[in-house]
Amino acid sequence: MTTAPWRDPALPATARVDDLLSRMTLEEKTAQLYGVWVGAATDGDGVAPLQREMTADYDWDELITLGLGQLTRSFGTAPVAPALGARALARAQRRITEAGRFGIPAIAHEECLAGFTAWQATAYPVPLAWGAAFDPPLVEELGRRIGEDLRSVGVHQGLAPVLDVVRDPRWGRVEETIGEDPYLVGTVGTAYVRGLESAGIIATLKHFAGYASSVGARNLAPVRAGVREFADVTLPPFEMALREGGARSVMAAYNETDGVPASADPRLLTELLRDEWDFEGTVVADYFGIGFLQSLHRVAGTEAEAARLALAAGIDVELPTLKCYGRPLVAAVREGTIPESLVDRAARRVLLQKCELGLLDEDWAPAQEAETPIDLDSTANRALARRLAEESVVLLDNPDGVLPLAPDTRIAVVGPRAADALAMLGCYSFPSHVLTHHPEVDLGISIPTVLKSLRAELPDAKVTFAEGCDVSDPDTSGFEEAVARAAEADVCVAVLGDRAGLFGRGTSGEGCDVTDLGLPGVQAGLLDALLSTGVPVVLVLLTGRPYALGRWHGRLGAVVQAFFPGEEGGPAVAGVLSGRVNPSGRLPVSVPHVPGGQPWTYLQPPLGLAGEVSNLDPTPLYPFGHGRGYTTFAWALVSPDTAEITTDGSYDVTVTVRNTGERAGTEVVQLYLHDPVASVTRPDVRLIGYQRLELPPGESARLTFHFHADLSAFTDREGTRVVEPGALELRLAASSAETRAVTRLQLTGPVRRLGPDRMLRCETEVN
Repeated sequence: MTTAPWRDPALPATARVDDLLSRMTLEEKTAQLYGVWVGAATDGDGVAPLQREMTADYDWDELITLGLGQLTRSFGTAPVAPALGARALARAQRRITEAGRFGIPAIAHEECLAGFTAWQATAYPVPLAWGAAFDPPLVEELGRRIGEDLRSVGVHQGLAPVLDVVRDPRWGRVEETIGEDPYLVGTVGTAYVRGLESAGIIATLKHFAGYASSVGARNLAPVRAGVREFADVTLPPFEMALREGGARSVMAAYNETDGVPASADPRLLTELLRDEWDFEGTVVADYFGIGFLQSLHRVAGTEAEAARLALAAGIDVELPTLKCYGRPLVAAVREGTIPESLVDRAARRVLLQKCELGLLDEDWAPAQEAETPIDLDSTANRALARRLAEESVVLLDNPDGVLPLAPDTRIAVVGPRAADALAMLGCYSFPSHVLTHHPEVDLGISIPTVLKSLRAELPDAKVTFAEGCDVSDPDTSGFEEAVARAAEADVCVAVLGDRAGLFGRGTSGEGCDVTDLGLPGVQAGLLDALLSTGVPVVLVLLTGRPYALGRWHGRLGAVVQAFFPGEEGGPAVAGVLSGRVNPSGRLPVSVPHVPGGQPWTYLQPPLGLAGEVSNLDPTPLYPFGHGRGYTTFAWALVSPDTAEITTDGSYDVTVTVRNTGERAGTEVVQLYLHDPVASVTRPDVRLIGYQRLELPPGESARLTFHFHADLSAFTDREGTRVVEPGALELRLAASSAETRAVTRLQLTGPVRRLGPDRMLRCETEVN
């Protein structure tokens, strides 16, 4: 028996795929361009926008005779034990390979935003907490571990990370982002990509591009970002994750920008992504995004027209299930309204990726066909979840040293988030995302609450509890008991915040946008009532976005912020309260003074800052990069405070940081760029480098930032990325508003126009 060339692993992948395509019918080629979502609900509340309206009918047995591109969320649709799910996926793959002429399995994809979105899998902190940790190596380890779990059950592709940069914190999906700064998002997101890809999982960057810049912070709303905002804020994290992280897939966003939907934009998905950035992987649609070209954007009159627009733009795979790339596409090609070359282009990309994964090899076999136990919430997973949670907790304020709490004190724990395990989880965790539709099923993992964790952390303390109110319900009848418990205590720990959900079923999450940044429900009133007792109140926030805290500034004993810290978040927060953990988290998003009128990020040009021309002051209460700890540090600039370099030159900025306190701690040294005069307006400061330094008491470290002039680049009036000569300031800082030392640089020489080979990051060296 002679092996066909496409089966021969000794041949180049391109030769194998070309041979395979030459043998396939049009129907077989288009079958590689869509997924199928087995078990997706077509009634009631879904887990994707307009799921009920957009899910198409199909006959599974008939469909798979043509082959299949992708299997959608075998684990993330309903609760299934990991081993059972792995065997079911393996059986489905066997059926697909046995039904089709070529025996090619599907690519199985799952969500993995904050862990594998599967029952009994570890629920890690959300990406906003990754940003708060300022620790890319740890996030890379997280990505690798999640990837290994996905791989162990037969999954090939993970729909993460989210690389959207926060532009308005009222947007519901802020919890899914890494923060409001493109450099932080890019470096942390790239680390996650490297980890996921190192485990053999295809990382899928989303949402490409502009999704977080929606008007009014509404989900799936139009985007009116300018050319320079798009180029200098929105796109850099994606470019870094592709160039340095090696991501093999990109998800087209739902939004339109200046009237053009991303899913129908060849300038974005082909000219930029492939021609300029040399991306060779696959572009997948966000769920139902191709159909939305017809139903929501109304740039297509039929499903076939939507397919034509998406294929021409550069979308290779329709997810989550077939609608436009199935029969409508085949019919349009037969009629001559869609060139078959577009189908071939997309199918070649899909099959090349399957070839990379070994899915075209004759000896391919699905994973886990035997009854092998699978642990998706291992001890090692939980240890990693704990470490990331601990690093991500931000101590915003502790003016009178109320924290750490005394071990034998009387503590009143109050608030709707104190005794609820779901308070720890974001909307893409399996319990919040799927189990709400299956109330009869247990969580599948252990999630200690703040109340339980604090009692374990301080066994000699007398801890009482009152809920006080619900997260979003207006009922205030519980205030009286909460105030009574607080009045009896030495200190009150008020645990307030969000409930993650989808499409209005929560206060944070996809489709859970808000009109202002006031605490949900009557929680602000509860906090006022607790403060009226005169007992010191420690505010603990478990949220998916920042909330305005100016109303209570100067009145609280301490403020602790945790962004949905995952299944080990309770012990992490309790550890900060007790002092076992010296907090080292830093804000990835600014915390505002007032709830409304000033959706704001720190990346503001001069007119975006406070001034005499307006009575509104947008200055945040706690700035980007802010965070406190239980020790102190002294900084000393070692390198000269003035220097001159060329517009293609580099300069080393060196600082010594010493722990001047009595206990070990972590300082996060941040490097910001200030450009006093430029040809277009620039942010007053922007992050270009950072480094965590863990130091024992009395010890010091010498930190060097290797600055390159490319890091000062921006998009000029002609749309070209340039480095301009002139003055710059490099500001060593503890936050975007706390400068500790300044180096003034003079850039000399001509204006430099940069290409895709420019420097993207500021490397650091610690001695």
